[in-house]
Amino acid sequence: MKFTHLNSDGRAYMVDVTEKTPTIRTATAKGEVTCSPEVLEALKSGTVPKGDVAAVARIAGIAAAKKTPELLPLAHIIGVHGCAVEVEFGDSAVEIEATVRTADRTGVEMEALTAVTVAALAVVDMVKGVDRSAKIENCRITAKSGGRSGDWVRDGE
Repeated sequence: MKFTHLNSDGRAYMVDVTEKTPTIRTATAKGEVTCSPEVLEALKSGTVPKGDVAAVARIAGIAAAKKTPELLPLAHIIGVHGCAVEVEFGDSAVEIEATVRTADRTGVEMEALTAVTVAALAVVDMVKGVDRSAKIENCRITAKSGGRSGDWVRDGE
């Protein structure tokens, strides 16, 4: 197996994408925040003391997608041309999904995963005062399209 971010000496480096042709690329990621049944009810009824948790999480996720290269040292600076973050209050967890789109030389998987993870962090921040047991789980890329490697969908998604 060859890792693309390691050179022939095994040292980390930023992959040069200069010669690649920009294409339309999309990536989707999902994750969950598990919390107590009481907090889930408060989220559903909008009675969490800090306010509109879903709105804060959506905005945090969108902002994070645009900041990905600042957080991941080998990520390329690309145009995040679209980012949608959805937050649903399920029966056993807060479910978060982010889809990021670009027309660039490299994919947006890390941007989608960053969006989901930071949106989940925002949820935890909003509920930690009433549920210290809240935790982030199962953050993953679920689909991607475009680029040299084509389309991919995680089994079961």
